[in-house]
Amino acid sequence: MGAGLVSLPSLASADEKPSSVLTALSATTISGYVDTSMEFNPGTGNQNLPLYTPNGAPSGLKANGFNLDSVALTISKPVGEGEWSAGYNATLLFGPDAVGFNNSFGTPATDFSLVDAYVILRAPVGNGLDFKIGTFASPLGYEVYQAGNNPNFTRSYGYELEPTQLTGIQMAYQFCSIVSANVGVVNTWSAGINNRPNPPEGPKPAGYETYVGSITLTAPDSLGFLSGSTLTGAIINGDNALIPSNTVGAQGGATETSFYAGGTIKSPLKWLSVGLAFDYECIGPNRAAFVPNSSGYQYAGAFYLLLQPTEKLGINLRADYLNQSPYLTALSGGGLPAEAVALTASIQYDLWKNVLTRAEFRWDHALNDSSPWGPGFSLDNAYMLALNIIYKF
Repeated sequence: MGAGLVSLPSLASADEKPSSVLTALSATTISGYVDTSMEFNPGTGNQNLPLYTPNGAPSGLKANGFNLDSVALTISKPVGEGEWSAGYNATLLFGPDAVGFNNSFGTPATDFSLVDAYVILRAPVGNGLDFKIGTFASPLGYEVYQAGNNPNFTRSYGYELEPTQLTGIQMAYQFCSIVSANVGVVNTWSAGINNRPNPPEGPKPAGYETYVGSITLTAPDSLGFLSGSTLTGAIINGDNALIPSNTVGAQGGATETSFYAGGTIKSPLKWLSVGLAFDYECIGPNRAAFVPNSSGYQYAGAFYLLLQPTEKLGINLRADYLNQSPYLTALSGGGLPAEAVALTASIQYDLWKNVLTRAEFRWDHALNDSSPWGPGFSLDNAYMLALNIIYKF
């Protein structure tokens, strides 16, 4: 994402001491993007489609038409050079893809939200221990919320299984150029600013925290063409208060544990890289005691082929596989069937400065003789053609 330094005119004479406010703002950057798309879904109609969106909203809301997806504005200041230095980041999100994504806990879903809003504090411990406090993206997953930072326009099945935003504290440490790690304590597995867990005896914040950790390995220069390749493993365990009860008057919620492993591997061909991702989730019994068979599992794997033949041309291919238990299939409402595969192909060409332009074709196929897509839930194949245009500033 591009970033511009905020430039302020000098309001003090040469003999005057600069204002502390101006000194703080001089290192502030403003950046963001405007994300748009055009989507065509041949043969599937608008009633029920695979989950393409980053917020779990019905994909049919964007089918067969022109879309403003989201607008983001980021105001940030990086951590300084001092031993006890600090910084911040605040990303304001607007538009349809913001609806319900990370709204404040207990409030109605709106088209304004926050992707990342946190304070960073650095302590002089070893190589520097960074504390991130606020709301921030989960370290699990190959893909992120921002479409322009992903290989493809639509999200993978794995993304749909993962936690998105967390509210709490996270600590990051760079042991060396090869090994880095994060650990954190957050309110819940599920998104929602200032959210709270939902234990069986009623809501209370203490004793039901969620724990998250990750470790990333980066190949050193000594490994030749593999230099820069990354491998990440992550885990999060805690309360998902957003799981519904499926029963009127019953209290939902469940304990959820998510595992992730993935990375990008460089090849002897400088223009070719391979990506791998695997997600596995265990979900405990629904806290509505009289909901039968209310626990289960989900897992998804993805393989990415990332080609950059020229400086401006990129071709990204993805193959997906999904499998989940019956209870979780019912909760997904058809957007994620019990078992499915998907193939996605994106072609990107950077013709205009600061503009990402790509065309994408996706095919989803439901297995096990299920027919979850299309009018009347009568189709086991879903096709999509899309054009995604993003201006980054």
